Amino acid sequence: MEPDDEIYANGEADSSNSRNRPIISSEQLDIEAYAGLYTGRTKITRLLFIADQCGQNNNTAMQMEALRMAYEEIKKGENTQLFRDVVHKIDGRLGDDYGMDSAWCEMVDRRADQRKEKLENELNAYRTNLIKESIRMGYNDFGDYYYAHGSLADAFKSYVRTRDYCTTSKHVIHMCMSAILVSIEMGQFTHVTSYINKAEQTADALDPNTVSKLRCAAGLANLDAKKYKLAARKCLWLLSVSCTSCDLSGCKELTAPHLHLIKILYLPCILSRHWSTFRLTVENLKLKGACYFTEIQLLSHFDESSTLFLRSFSIMFNLDGLCSGHLEFLEVGPELGNSYNEVIAPQDVATYGGLCALASFDRMELKNKVIDSINFRNFLELVPEVRELIHDFYSSHYASCLDYLGNLKANLMLDIHLHDHVQTLYDQIRNKALIQYTHPFVSVDLHMMANAFKTTVASLEKELEALITDNQIQARIDSHNKILYARHADQRNATFQRVLQTGSEFDRDVRAMLLRANLIKLEYKASRKP
Repeated sequence: MEPDDEIYANGEADSSNSRNRPIISSEQLDIEAYAGLYTGRTKITRLLFIADQCGQNNNTAMQMEALRMAYEEIKKGENTQLFRDVVHKIDGRLGDDYGMDSAWCEMVDRRADQRKEKLENELNAYRTNLIKESIRMGYNDFGDYYYAHGSLADAFKSYVRTRDYCTTSKHVIHMCMSAILVSIEMGQFTHVTSYINKAEQTADALDPNTVSKLRCAAGLANLDAKKYKLAARKCLWLLSVSCTSCDLSGCKELTAPHLHLIKILYLPCILSRHWSTFRLTVENLKLKGACYFTEIQLLSHFDESSTLFLRSFSIMFNLDGLCSGHLEFLEVGPELGNSYNEVIAPQDVATYGGLCALASFDRMELKNKVIDSINFRNFLELVPEVRELIHDFYSSHYASCLDYLGNLKANLMLDIHLHDHVQTLYDQIRNKALIQYTHPFVSVDLHMMANAFKTTVASLEKELEALITDNQIQARIDSHNKILYARHADQRNATFQRVLQTGSEFDRDVRAMLLRANLIKLEYKASRKP
């Protein structure tokens, strides 16, 4: 294919191209392999969700397989109510071996009552002796007890009660992680976000593995709220921005050079509204090393007037968001491994993060934050289909990309966290593909475009009409000749507007620098009101 031909064949599949690869994701979901990625309660709930979805789609074979595995997994635990529910769903269709086991239920319930009585006696003794650590452990044991028996609301209350008896930062982190786990199981993602923020405030006890778990939990919360960009987004300045003035490798505390750099930057940056510059500097100083610093710790290093200025602008600057950051799927580090498979598997990180990124990122973000991200690349290797569809999308091979998406869809609809968002994500990805296809051209033949997207011209016209109406594509359609003509903005006017904006920004920056110079010259100090 000649270069010119390749341009006009934007998005079309080329049968002679050696890029073509077999699409393997159209195979039916291997339930046993899928369930093997998880442990604990989430393994059971995912199997039951698959059974429910397959039941609605009349896929009896997969439904029975999921129920069989759920039955066997439940009998390894102590949740008799969930066991009865699964037996009711099976309804004798798997034979006598998967029927009601009343003797097992009675034994488990009797043992549970004995354990509960023992825990109550121990907790009462601890409360009488006023031993904080023992009381904390007592409530924590109650939380574990309720969680094992499926009483999630009671488990959440017990875990939260340990907060009043936490004596170290690690205790607080443990409480938060337990509350997050139960909240995810209950689908209460408001609680998830709340306890993520609480955990971040105890930054001195956060190890890399815990940070990765918090990022996963935050990603699920943002996904549930349909904030796909936040679910996928990675704040690259946490990783890539380096501070040329200081060597921050292995930084354990904010040293004098670090603080000096912050102090000389923060005021002109704030006054000139260059928020990003100050964000980059502070976050690099705080997070580049092994230690994390809270807002209070950071502000304690500033003098009184500096603190007053910083707090005065904190609302406008959104410092709380700066210090906590968004913990999303693309930020998850390789240290996560299989350590959080009671909630999420590494393959899920790749799938959720990849699809959310495709739906919400522009080309530059997709390249920098996904394709070139070393950490996220490790996760993508676990799901080759997602990796290939991302590369195809970025390379404008839309036919191949849409093939991968089409073949993945059936299995994604069986995912307990993603199923409600699949269609929305797919629609957004397809719309972005249509926009990117039309962007480089003055005119586009709708017949060629329809062939590239494997649809009819009539359907394509309706999609393009919707995008034009939403002002996502600046173009008009020649319905008779089936050609899309781009509407290009007035370049002369746009150039003038950019010049005026640049002049205004320069004037504002100079005024900010003059103000700072005068403040320093007059040794201005702001005093707090009593």
